[in-house]
Amino acid sequence: MSEFSICRLDAGSPDFSQALEQLLAWESVADQNVISAVTEILREVKARGDAAVIEYTNRFDRRDLKSAGDFCLDRAALTDALERISAEKRAALETAAKRVRDYHEHQLQSSWQYREADGTVLGQQITPMERVGIYVPGGKASYPSSVLMNAIPARVAGVDEILMVVPAPDNQLSDLVLAAAAIAGVDRVFTIGGAQAVAALAYGTETVARVDKIVGPGNIFVASAKRAVFGQVAIDMIAGPSEILVICDGKTDPDWIAMDLLSQAEHDEQAQSILLSPDAAFLDAVANSLEKQLETLPREAIARRSIAGRGALILVRDIEQAIEVSNRIAPEHLEVSVDDPEQYLPRIRHAGAIFLGRYTAEALGDYCAGPNHVLPTSGTARFSSPLGVYDFQKRSSIIYCSPQGADTLGRVAATLAKGEGLDAHARSATYRVTEGGV
Repeated sequence: MSEFSICRLDAGSPDFSQALEQLLAWESVADQNVISAVTEILREVKARGDAAVIEYTNRFDRRDLKSAGDFCLDRAALTDALERISAEKRAALETAAKRVRDYHEHQLQSSWQYREADGTVLGQQITPMERVGIYVPGGKASYPSSVLMNAIPARVAGVDEILMVVPAPDNQLSDLVLAAAAIAGVDRVFTIGGAQAVAALAYGTETVARVDKIVGPGNIFVASAKRAVFGQVAIDMIAGPSEILVICDGKTDPDWIAMDLLSQAEHDEQAQSILLSPDAAFLDAVANSLEKQLETLPREAIARRSIAGRGALILVRDIEQAIEVSNRIAPEHLEVSVDDPEQYLPRIRHAGAIFLGRYTAEALGDYCAGPNHVLPTSGTARFSSPLGVYDFQKRSSIIYCSPQGADTLGRVAATLAKGEGLDAHARSATYRVTEGGV
């Protein structure tokens, strides 16, 4: 058993800011070897389509694909998987899917217009994207929750076609993932992964149709590929390691809080779990619980390295200071485990998802609470939002000028266009102006 270790900080210490910066530091840029490999894969798939996808998939995932048909699954294959899983798992998937769908239906935006006094009409038209691609990790673990969280908002938004790519290394494929795809309304599944799957979705191949947006998590090769194709297609985000920050007044069971911290630590060695509390004795109790409960986890080695390398217990003056520190960190997941947590909500400026109260474990949000679990990481909650229906809808401006409106606006536009030295703009505007115009 490895010796237990976790960083301890005091927000009142003179060197706290510097220590916090060091704790939060994380470099998202891939090394040159990864970038070079991804660049080659994107180039080859763009040039050779299915043939390149098959070659890279056979090499990296130890497959023996002969043709594109070998990596394509239709709706029937998904419904077959749904029939194969246990009744308990199916019920859990369907319950989670319903909650996710109900929540995201509240996010639907509507088109709108208004008419001005002279008859000019202005407005905004909301339209869904035509086709989106969802990347779902495969291999060592299966993530049916990722399928639900990415596909359901797209379906609620009205996207015409949802494609899903999921790697099947050594021909291993999770029935639970395929069942989730059936429930979420995915149209087609391709059993490919890595940068070659991102390239297929971004550029299109003979078999995989080009999409408008790629969403979903993946490894460093997938993240680098998504970064590289951005602009060719839209992407959701470049996600960093998972994060949880807990603010606790010291009155919640320390075992609960310790396990909440471990729930993120077990994701990845780079995951970050931080507890802020004004109660030093409570921080000690949570540290003791972490040490005890780590030994019970199947993923102990990963969680232990995460806690030792990036975890922290931070003593704060009071809950108000805890919120100040939290806003500075802008965590992916924020638990506010205190009395009357709603009173603090207006002061929380930056967080991907906010979990209020002692009974609201972050893990509920990962699976079935309803809100999306695709959240901004690495401090990007300062300017980013959770994945949602709005990510799959576009807004088009509507402008309809009446003759009187064209006369009024034409004079203003022509004056501004001349000021910018754009004569054709000015003339175009003045052609609609009545006699005596500019």
